[in-house]
Parts: sequence; structure tokens; C-alpha cells
Amino acid sequence: MAPVGSGLWRTLRAHQVYGANTDVGKTIVSTVLCNAVQRQKQRAAFLKPVSTGALDDADNRHLERYGAGALTKCLYQFDEPVSPHLAAKSKTIPRDEDLLASIHQTLSGWARSDIDFALVETAGGVHSPGPNGNSQADLYRPLRLPIVLVADSRLGGISSSISAYESLLIRGYDVQSVLLFRDEYYQNHEYIGDYFRNKSIPLVHLPAPPAKPSQTDPDAQQRDEEAMLAYYGQASRESEILRLLEEMTIKNKQRIERLEEMTDRAQELIWYPFTQHRGMQAKDITVIDSAHDDYFHTFGSSGTNQEGELRPTFDGSASWWTQGLGHGNPELSLSAAYAAGRYGHVMFAGTVHEPALSLAESLLKTLDNPRFSKVFYTDNGSTGMEVAIKMGLRAACDRYGWDASQEKINILGLKGSYHGDTIGVMDCSEPSTYNKKVEWYRGRGHWFDFPLVKMVDGQWKVEVPAELQEDLGPDAEFSSLGSVFDLNSRLDSDASQRYKKYIHRTIKDLVETHGMKFGALILEPVILGAGGMLFCDPLFQRCLTDVVREHPELFSPNATPAKTSPSWSGLPVVFDEVFTGLYRLGRPTSASFLDVHPDIAVNAKLLTGGLIPLCTTVASQEIFDTFSSPEKSDALLHGHSYTAHASGCTVAVDSLRAMSKMDKDGSWDGYRADWQNTTSSTASTPEVWSVWSNGLLKDLSCAEPVESVFAIGTVLSISLRDAEGAGYNSTAAKGLQQKLAAGGDQFNVHSRVLGNVLYLMSSVTSKPESLQELESLLRSALV
Repeated sequence: MAPVGSGLWRTLRAHQVYGANTDVGKTIVSTVLCNAVQRQKQRAAFLKPVSTGALDDADNRHLERYGAGALTKCLYQFDEPVSPHLAAKSKTIPRDEDLLASIHQTLSGWARSDIDFALVETAGGVHSPGPNGNSQADLYRPLRLPIVLVADSRLGGISSSISAYESLLIRGYDVQSVLLFRDEYYQNHEYIGDYFRNKSIPLVHLPAPPAKPSQTDPDAQQRDEEAMLAYYGQASRESEILRLLEEMTIKNKQRIERLEEMTDRAQELIWYPFTQHRGMQAKDITVIDSAHDDYFHTFGSSGTNQEGELRPTFDGSASWWTQGLGHGNPELSLSAAYAAGRYGHVMFAGTVHEPALSLAESLLKTLDNPRFSKVFYTDNGSTGMEVAIKMGLRAACDRYGWDASQEKINILGLKGSYHGDTIGVMDCSEPSTYNKKVEWYRGRGHWFDFPLVKMVDGQWKVEVPAELQEDLGPDAEFSSLGSVFDLNSRLDSDASQRYKKYIHRTIKDLVETHGMKFGALILEPVILGAGGMLFCDPLFQRCLTDVVREHPELFSPNATPAKTSPSWSGLPVVFDEVFTGLYRLGRPTSASFLDVHPDIAVNAKLLTGGLIPLCTTVASQEIFDTFSSPEKSDALLHGHSYTAHASGCTVAVDSLRAMSKMDKDGSWDGYRADWQNTTSSTASTPEVWSVWSNGLLKDLSCAEPVESVFAIGTVLSISLRDAEGAGYNSTAAKGLQQKLAAGGDQFNVHSRVLGNVLYLMSSVTSKPESLQELESLLRSALV
């Protein structure tokens, strides 16, 4: 089932009616509003997605009887007068996706007709369950209709009304109006009115409906109908109701006008990251009204076949690699709110709070590295890598007696590396588009070229750069991606010996002939992301790490290999797992693909499931001890005002727990099964899988415009042919990007390109149906 866009139409003012509790008069409020609209010579409509109880007592029947001609509709009717999740047990239960699609389709149809105003009424209270047992606050969230909240005028109603409002607010709803009935005894309307007035939300209090006549009266039904008709006639003419309807009209218009002007205003005011503004136009900017699950809800997307002003747009870059558990995840939102309410922000120098301590314990368990014992907190991947560099260089200089103020200390890495945009870590990458025009850039290191893993014409291969084939050997083909990662077998191969000999010789020449000193080995395990989605042969990274650790004499003549594994040897090994870590590639760590335990590792992005900025730099006890001294100046003097902020740490604990649960409960078994290759796998072949299907890769790899592809975990990379050469400045992927932006009938795709490479990334919670539709779009565009 296709995702639905948020509900917004120019010609239809659509609202959703929530109640602070059951039996607070939602349907009476809906009837009053529909009466008022009808009396203004406009057409009103009432939609009850799910109704329970006897048909004669159904809410839509009440509207038919008293709604002054308003159009009414009920999508699913269950006979039992109980909660929808119980009433639906004996019936065919509609999927949440089907229910949402039916609502959106109904409203879109009304928007095309002469209907001016529509109400979608929920059942029970804000958190009453829908047919599948999910809270209605979460069930209807993708629609994100503006809310009419019916408050509770009874004893305890103040609390339930404010709680309902906060539950809606924390899920990203806009509560535009609050209505309740006047009760002269409890007078809730006075307190609640003041509460919402302070939040600039209008509150309308209505006269209480007439009491039901005694059932012993033979004319009870007629008297009741007469009383209700008179009530609706009076209530629908109240000036506050008419003023509220006018405000609803204005707010709908203003919302659309604001969305329409956002691109021009953004063009005027905002300086975008990684963007050349010369030639950029307002139309090139995507307006995001909200986001939910894997989708942005975008305004004015070109090529839309979707009814309404907002369209679902698949977040194809996982919002720059941050999304793990979906946009608007209610559990993470509640976690963040809880920590914000409990702590706000508290300083972290010489203090501790439960979220930071819990995250440190949870992260060390997740990383499962016997070397790690200390967790340092920063706020993003680049600053986390700054800390890692400080740690690694200090440890090397301390061990080898080097004075960094008097001599240049370099790093070892790979070509195409990228570790962030702060000045220090820029120096840890070779000159590139990202850094060579930065005035303070001074590249400090040596970066190895390396063999690439890719699928070409349906065949996995390790492609060796032409200039290195004399040293490293020719290209090699593999029967499966798992066999590429079978390092237990490959370490005994001729390729492994060639790799190690070349690496050893190169480092020795750099040190002895060129006089270079190296203080750390820094790697992005498996995939170098920003450098162009470069899938490094894992054997090469493993051999590079082994040479560094097994030959410390390369870096200092008197150095010897470490006798115990927790002690670093040769150089501190730093793994930048900001992109590839924490289940991005289908495993808790990308280091596990290399069977290497680094001395220092950096994690961010998926750490908080895509909700809040946070980063950790994790190090061994030995690295930590390097900074221990009687002198304050020897400490790691690095920090941020918002170090280890409680909301980020709390969300991260829950994010790690959720992803670990998915790893163990079979959530990804379907993907794993698709990637199992029983004809070529052996007992030693590691499990490697992707959410992107094996069949898609083979089809794309044989397409004429495609040079190569690969997929692992949630990552899909497509390299397009470019006669003028690959690289960051290539425009070869633009055409594919534009086709995805146009999309299909169900949704379009927001994607990013790195030169001739277009990559797509899902969250770990992406639905198979969404990925299948996206794969269909790719096939249509390329195959």
C-alpha cells in the first residue's frame, strides 16, 4: 500500500477531531460545526473512519439526522460497543496503511467536489486504540491533519484535557482549536480557557446539550430529537463558533501561503551546506512540511500524481545518513521529552547523570571490543574525530618521545577519506574538493590507493587500480559478497601477501627516505562515504591494520610488538564509524567485518536513531592513561557546552536497544534469506546482507548507463558511466536523480549524489513494500 501524504488541500478545510477522553461529546461538537458551515451556504462533510456499537447509535447516523444536510461517511463499522481493537477481533481487520489510504482518498475526493469543510472524527480518547491496537495518536499521525480537541468538562477533565493536548503536541500535531461544554459546577472551561489562551489556541465553550428525556416517556424519542434540533440551531449560531470557523479558513490559507513563500525566503536568508549557490534558484529547494517514517511530506513536488498539496517523498539519503528508526518516532520523541523534562541540560565536567552512564555501558556492550573502556562525549562526528586525533597523536608521541611542537606528525589513511569539516580532521584527508580551498588546510599524512569492491555485469569483483596491479595483482572475481568478506580464507591468499608487502614497503620508504613520522592509522571501515561511496576491499584494510600493528619498528627503530592485545602496537588504530557503524551495514559495528578491534572508535548519526546530535569517541584504557598526569595541561582539554546532553544520551540508549532487538528478533530475516547463496557459501563465509534485493543489484549492474553497483546493509550505491571521468565534479548521476525526484504514482524520492555516484539509504525500519516500489522506480529509470 502506498504511503499517504499529510492532509492539506486548497479547496477543503479538513480537520481531525480528537477527544480528551471517551464520552466527551466529540460527535456533538462535530455536528455543531457542520451545522454552522451548512448555515453559511457551504458544504460540510463528516468522516468516521472506525465506528463501534449499534448501527442506529453510530456517530455518522447522528450527523445524518442532525447535520443540516452535511455529507457523512463511515469506513469501518463494528457492531460491538467496545474499543475498536476489541470490536475488530471477530472481523476482517483493516491494516493501518489501508485505513489511512481510505481516509486520504475520501478527503481527496471531497476536495475535488463541492465540499468546503470536513471533519475526521476519532473514536474514544487520544490514546484509545485503533483496530490493530495502535494508539490513535500514532495511527493517524501520517495524515497530520490540524486538530480540533474536544476537552472534558467533567470532574478530572482539566488533567485529561491538558494531557491529551501534550500527547498530540509531542507527536507533531497542530492543535488549532479546543472546544468543550460549559459546566457551571466544575467550570473547567475557565481554567482550560486560560491554559490554552496562553498558548494562543482559541477555546470555545458551548452550552451543554439537553438531557435525555426519561425512557418511560412514550414520546421520549420525539422529544429528544426536537430538543437536539433546537440545541444545534442555537449552538451553531453562536458568535464564537462562527469566529472559529473563520479562523480555520484563515489558518488553512495561511499555511499554504507560508509553504508557497518558503523557497523564496530560504533563497534570501539561508546559506546551505555543501551547496554552490551560483545558479541556484528557489525552485531547486525542497519544502518539507513534516516527516514521518521514511518520508518527508513535501510541498510543491514536481510530477506529482498525488491528491492534495503535500506529497510523500522517500528520504533517500536517510537525512544525511542519520535516520535509523524513522522520522517522528514516538518512542524516541518521548525519550527526549522525558530527559528534557527531568534534566534540561546539565554541565558534564566532573558530574554524571544516569543517561550518560547508561549510554556508556550500553555502547561498550554493543561495540563488544575488549580494548575499549572509556567513552568521551561530543556533539557530532567531526568533533568526535577531532578528539580521536588528539588521543591517537598524544599516545604515539608519548610512547616514541616525539615533540609535536617541533616536528610534523602525520597520519596514515586511504585516498578518498573524509572525517568531517572541522580544521583538524580536514588535515587527515588528502587534498580534495572538500578541503583544498580552505585556507588553513595542510594535509598531514599519506593516503593509500586501494582496490574497490563492486558488482559489474552481475559479477562481484575486486578491482585493483591499474597503477597498482604490478604490486597488488590483477582484478579478482568472487561468487558472492560473503566470499569477499571471508578473510579467514583470504588472509592465506597471494593477494594478502602482495597487499602486506606493498604496504610494508611503502611505509618504510615514507619513514626512511622521506623522514615522515606517523602518529595514527585512521580508517573508515568498509565504505568511505563522502569520498564517493568507495567500497574498499576489506582484505586491504585488514592487511593495512595488521602491518601497522605487527611492525612497530617501521615507526620507531626500538619499538617492539605489544605482548598483550589490549595494548596498541605500531600506531593507535582509529576507526571512523560515524557513517558505517551501528547497524548501517547490518551489524552492530563495521569493524566486525574486518575482524579488527580498533584502539579508538567514533560513532554518531545512527547513535540517536536520527533524532538528536550526539557523538561518542571510545578508547582503550591505555590511550586514556596517556593523558593522566599531575599537570592539568596534560589532560584531554576538549569539551562542548552541551557535552553528554541528557536528551541525546537517553534517546541513544533507547535507539541502541531498539536496533539490537531488531537484530535478534527476526525483523531482518527476509532480507538475510534473499542474500543467502547456498551454492557458494561455506561454513566460514560471513553473513553479509542488504535490504536492497540481490536481484536488483544484478539487474542494475547489467544496465547500459551503469558502471558498477554495490549494496550492503541499508546502503545502495550506483556508479554511472561518465565519458569525462568519475569524481565529485561529475554530473553523470544528475539525470537519475531527476527521474527519482519525479517519482511514480505512490511517491517520489529525495536523493543525493556524489559526482557520478547516486546512493540510496533506508532506515533500519523501512517497510519492504516501500523498498520494492523504490526498486521498481530504479529499474524503470535504468534497466
